[in-house]
Amino acid sequence: MSRLPFEAFLALRYLRPRRTFVSVITVISIIGVMLGVAVLIIVISVMSGFDQEWRKGIFGFNSHVKIYGANNHNIPNYEKLLPAVAATPDVAGVSPFIKCQVMIKTQPEATNDYQVAAPLMMGVDQETFGKVSILPNSIVEGQYDLSGDGMLIGREFADQYDLRVGNRLAVYSAGSIKAEMDRRNGDTNATRRIADEFIIRGIFDVGFADYNASVVVISLERAEELNSLADGTVQGLQLKLTDPFKADAVSEKLRAVMGENYVFQTWREENSHIFDALASEKNTMFFLLFFIMIVAAFGIVNCQITFVVQKTREIGILKALGAGRRQILLLFLSQSVIVGVLGVGLGLALALSALHYRNGFLHLLRQVTHQEILPSSIYHLYELPASTQTSDVIFICVTAFLTCVLAGIFPAWKASRLQPVEALRHE
Repeated sequence: MSRLPFEAFLALRYLRPRRTFVSVITVISIIGVMLGVAVLIIVISVMSGFDQEWRKGIFGFNSHVKIYGANNHNIPNYEKLLPAVAATPDVAGVSPFIKCQVMIKTQPEATNDYQVAAPLMMGVDQETFGKVSILPNSIVEGQYDLSGDGMLIGREFADQYDLRVGNRLAVYSAGSIKAEMDRRNGDTNATRRIADEFIIRGIFDVGFADYNASVVVISLERAEELNSLADGTVQGLQLKLTDPFKADAVSEKLRAVMGENYVFQTWREENSHIFDALASEKNTMFFLLFFIMIVAAFGIVNCQITFVVQKTREIGILKALGAGRRQILLLFLSQSVIVGVLGVGLGLALALSALHYRNGFLHLLRQVTHQEILPSSIYHLYELPASTQTSDVIFICVTAFLTCVLAGIFPAWKASRLQPVEALRHE
């Protein structure tokens, strides 16, 4: 005697592989559910991985809160503000900065062989910058030295322009370019300013390709000179917090202490275009890919309807022997449950396996196609990230299972409504 309920026992018996059209449809239905679940888990995990890695890269190099002067004004005598800002709860570190767009000419001594770039230059305080950024601990060549004419460049920037530690660069600021243009336009009062030269002391890799390719770092003092700022005047202060998600609350505390003469920018506001776009893409991909589950559900409906037609005689016999409508309903609904369990289970296993070997497969595709499958210039990362969230996996699996069960309700209901006389009429 089987310990299984009567309905489940017959459902399993009917689902045994046979060389029939119904068996083929059943297998296709299971494969459809499996692929739907697997693709959904893989895509959502990769999207979550991008979100996590981008946050990690941005939080590592960049600060959580930036303080600027109101109306785009600079901050004079910034050192007077540091004690009050550093004493604010949840502030782990504070450091001044100056940033500006500059033009860089490589190999200034070889006038016939040079390249031009326009990176974002950051002037930072060498002593305190390590409290708000991982850059000082991310030097892969040379050393963290901003003294004098020292400059740090990113790995991508160095590779793009074939630069090494010890190379010299000519830097043209907006002020020097404007002075040169005025001089050429005949302004006799304009003084010609020769480009400042810097020596590459170190190459950094902060794990985020965008920063590695577009940011160069010099000392705060040299940045003041390039931008013609008075001593002790900076563009802003950057803060590292104990918890990045308290950025808004900390900004409100500082605004109450410092007054309305300062503007506060959180990491959410500075990078809203990145995270908003990613969240929108994640939701869109979920709804689009869920249609795979809808297609699989139609396969289950088709399979069950065909199965009910094929088993009409058996349904009549069961009802003649005393089986009730509820038992017939559960019998055919159990088949949808079994298809759902098999499809969801196999899909989960396939997804976890694919995620585990994702980068190995990516490297294989790169070797076979000789193409960059994941360009770091676009995605800002060097490997395909993935973060499998338990809540996402449970939601996808439960939703897929319920879809399978709901798909089988109508055929099961139709089977339960068959009358024994009608089912056996032609037997």
